Amino acid sequence: MQPSLGFIGLGIMGRGMAANLLRKGHALTVWNRTASRMAPFVAQGAVVAMSPAALAAQCDIVLICVSDTPDVAAVLHGEAGLLAGLREGTLVVDHSTISPQATREFAAKVAEKGASWLDAPISGGSEGAERGTLSIMVGGSEGDFERARPIMAAYGSTITHVGQQGAGQMVKLVNQILVVGTYYAVSEALLFAQAGGLDLARTIAAVEHGAAGSWMLSNRGTQAIVRDWRPGFTIDLQQKDLRLTLEAAAQLGVPLLNSSAIAQLYSMLQRQGLGGEGNHALIKALEQMSGIVVGGDDATG
Repeated sequence: MQPSLGFIGLGIMGRGMAANLLRKGHALTVWNRTASRMAPFVAQGAVVAMSPAALAAQCDIVLICVSDTPDVAAVLHGEAGLLAGLREGTLVVDHSTISPQATREFAAKVAEKGASWLDAPISGGSEGAERGTLSIMVGGSEGDFERARPIMAAYGSTITHVGQQGAGQMVKLVNQILVVGTYYAVSEALLFAQAGGLDLARTIAAVEHGAAGSWMLSNRGTQAIVRDWRPGFTIDLQQKDLRLTLEAAAQLGVPLLNSSAIAQLYSMLQRQGLGGEGNHALIKALEQMSGIVVGGDDATG
């Protein structure tokens, strides 16, 4: 018998994940702060809960995918919060990227209800959520991981148990250091190629399957050279993850010089009102400093 599932958070990542659960035949109850986002899922067979508490009261496994630490806290607490309706034995799987310290605190609150918690942040962009190919890094007990793995397989292709509660969030921050550092290198490389008069598409094709290849080059680099700033992951969300990364690094005493500089570049773009664009619009900051535009006639796209 399949467990009853609840999904909270139908944003840029959550909507693809929830859709995959429905396509794979899972019965699903949904709740979203903006109620209109639930309508397409109702049309596909999902049931709407009136609050996180109501959802928790009827689900064996609750999946959360919201933006930031305060958003998870808002879902959990209050008269209509998840904790108010949580049943003993329920498993909460948080796919948000949030503070590792707050994750451990949330897990402790859930444990007081006789329920359990996995922190399971995701990577792969909205494309991965839609295609069911997300990478998921999971912190929590082995037993809870095995219980959740068949569910996560509906939207994830690489699902790795990385340690106890909080470890999933820490591994996600490792992921984000690599993401922003890699795309910064892609940005410099494309700017250099543009200045040198190279055909950008052919340049990417020539290098993407060699030692310099990366997901960011093949996916976001190809968007950048045609000035396509649609987000798989927004600048605002990327900057939030960088904030979490730099806070954790400060606590650990680890210098993250490159990540700190990239955060300043993203901050510059946010001040220009570009926070809703894809994180690959980082290249616009370098264009503005150099006066060179990659694949277009102006630096604003």
